[in-house]
Amino acid sequence: MAEDNETSLGSSSVSTPLEDHSAPQQGYVCSLSPELVLKAREELQEKPEWRLRDVQALRDMVWKDYPHLKTRVDDSFLLRFLRARKFDYDRALQLLVNYYSCRKAWPEVFTDLRPSAVKPVLDSGFLTVLPHTDTEGRRIVCIRPGCWIPRDYPITENIRAIYLSLEKLVESEETQVNGIVILADYNGVGLTHASHFGPFIAKKVIGILQDGFPIRIKAVNVINEPRIFKGIFAILKPFLKEKIVKRFFLHGSDLNSLHANIPKSILPEEYGGTAGKLDTTAWSQILLDSEEDFAVHFGLAHPTREGSLQGFLMNDTESDSLQFEESARGVKSQLYCY
Repeated sequence: MAEDNETSLGSSSVSTPLEDHSAPQQGYVCSLSPELVLKAREELQEKPEWRLRDVQALRDMVWKDYPHLKTRVDDSFLLRFLRARKFDYDRALQLLVNYYSCRKAWPEVFTDLRPSAVKPVLDSGFLTVLPHTDTEGRRIVCIRPGCWIPRDYPITENIRAIYLSLEKLVESEETQVNGIVILADYNGVGLTHASHFGPFIAKKVIGILQDGFPIRIKAVNVINEPRIFKGIFAILKPFLKEKIVKRFFLHGSDLNSLHANIPKSILPEEYGGTAGKLDTTAWSQILLDSEEDFAVHFGLAHPTREGSLQGFLMNDTESDSLQFEESARGVKSQLYCY
């Protein structure tokens, strides 16, 4: 059962300091179970009695420090960033700024970002999300790079599909609190694949996952990694934070080792589990059915409308300030997307 309903003062779906704050407001209703409310309190420093005060504080900081940033400021959206940074206002604000800066810095990934545009990736079986959560309530994102045929489309299409999946997952408050687990199956990956994943791509992807997206990656389980994976990981490691490196588990072909991290009961037969055959179509359909929602979220429905949700900055001066300046509170910008 969810908590008692809460309504935020001063929240709206899309708002800037130039808009009328007395416009009709969209209230926040917590969907977390009592158990997850307790978990959020203990792990994320989220106090239900202070939650709306914290959201309003972050909203005020956005309006004060980045008045030209086109962003959602409704309670549900801002809560994603607060939870991802354990309700540290400064770090949550920096994450929000990075979230939009990454989009502007990588147009090959973020232009026309919608599920139908990455349907070839979804059809290939490159990515899916398993239907059941693990014992910690975490969704399992299964990535299979060996399904990608490089001559069919560039690697950035795979990244676009992953990003859309993360956006869909983070809509859930349960996922915001519990985080996700990545299962990467490197069966079939060879030099042809690895040659497309150099330091430039690695730095961009890791910059987004670590510092530019409000989701908690709790573990990365790698299975069937070939010898060449040592070279791939050598490219990744310099950009990874120490705590993320410690969350990598390399299992090789040892399914028992995998099952010690992800229970057999939620794994498909292909990974020694008991949850039936791996089905990549169900998650693909969930994404495709969300086409219109993504169009609104990314500002594609009304691309020229003032207040678009794309989050791009109004001018180059502010863009430069995000890259090189520190905020008034001394928070150093860490925009690895540039």
